[in-house]
Amino acid sequence: MPGRFDLDVTTLGQLLDDPQARAIIVEVVPELPGHPMLGMVKGMPANTVLAMAASQFPAEKAAELKKRISAL
Repeated sequence: MPGRFDLDVTTLGQLLDDPQARAIIVEVVPELPGHPMLGMVKGMPANTVLAMAASQFPAEKAAELKKRISAL
């Protein structure tokens, strides 16, 4: 059964507005909610943001984040 979030269409802002998804984000990437670029990317699909940040974000963390949020 698919999870509640399709990371290709669900925006980062939608994930941050959801208490369960936000808790995962804060645990895996604690600096994200306060990041100065957050305002510019909140309206983008989560997978797009992860792809854009790939050079600054370890692939292992991205995979963990995707796995855990997809399981919701």
